This record gives sequence, structure tokens and C-alpha cells, in this order.
Amino acid sequence: MSPLLGVAIYVILWWLSFFVMLPVGAQSPHEAGETVEPGSEVGAPKVHNIRKKALWAAGIAAVLWLFVFWAVSVDLFGMRPH
Repeated sequence: MSPLLGVAIYVILWWLSFFVMLPVGAQSPHEAGETVEPGSEVGAPKVHNIRKKALWAAGIAAVLWLFVFWAVSVDLFGMRPH
């Protein structure tokens, strides 16, 4: 696997992991039974924890990338020409 392809795969895996992590632990004021101030979105989370979710996504993407790297190096899917 070329370095550029490795970086591209990691970036794709990071974004996928990040979008999966976004709703985890998010609670809106409406779900918590609190009153919503006028002008704010009812479904907006009270605390978003973007930095924490981005770090979790980085870890998950790293583990997934290691699996992809291993799968490519041992030709797990038989994609190399014979």
C-alpha cells in the first residue's frame, strides 16, 4: 500500500468513525425535560463534546486502518493479479 493511499484510507475511516460518534451521548434539553429557550433548536444537544468524539474517532479509525493494512498486506480479499 502506498503512503498516499494509506493516508487517504485513514481520512475516510476517520470521517466515517466521526459521523458514527456524533450522536453518541448527545442529549437535547427536550429529552432531558428542560425548557427550551426561544430561538434555539429543540433537538440541539446541550453539550456536544466534539473534541472527545474526534479523539475517539481517531482511535477507532487507527484500529480499522490497521485491519485494512493487514488485509491488504496478506491479500485477504484476493485482489492481486496472479
